[in-house]
Amino acid sequence: MTNSTTDPAGQPDQHHHIWLITGPAGCGKSTVAQFIAKAMDLPYIEGDEFHPVANVEKMSQGIPLTDADRWDWLTLLRQESLRQLQKGSAGVVLTCSALKRKYRDVIRVAPYYHRDVLVHFVYLHATEKVLLERVMARKGHYMGANMVHSQFNILEVPGPDETDVITVDVSGTVQEVEEEALEKIRQVVLQRRRT
Repeated sequence: MTNSTTDPAGQPDQHHHIWLITGPAGCGKSTVAQFIAKAMDLPYIEGDEFHPVANVEKMSQGIPLTDADRWDWLTLLRQESLRQLQKGSAGVVLTCSALKRKYRDVIRVAPYYHRDVLVHFVYLHATEKVLLERVMARKGHYMGANMVHSQFNILEVPGPDETDVITVDVSGTVQEVEEEALEKIRQVVLQRRRT
């Protein structure tokens, strides 16, 4: 993973990026991630597709996942992200709720395995009420409305010391949210290049 790539600002970049789109159920992780992946021409990893069957069954029954349920899944997401980068991609866009800091930290250790990897989080947030309405409007998704409340109960909003986090308010239109997320990503890349 040492080849030079082009960053979102069109400049050569010697790093590979993991862009983790995070937030509670209903915040639009998949929608925003797919938009970013397409705009940046990067592979997209839908984190929900990597949950073991036992996790999906628990969530579909309204049973919140425990930390123990998540560890192997989070490790698998990190490994899949690194695998995509090893295949030559300049970056990867990954979705994962990453509700607690320790969950984000599982992904944060990716640079220990490959020094040219940078990890960034795009935290999508809105009120519980807004997200509950969105989840209730979904059809055919295993994540029920009751899971929104349980996710808010364990949510650890990224703190100011988590300097790798970009925050995006998702209470606007889908297009506004997508454009704001992409613009903030571009600003991060440009700022990193200046330092």
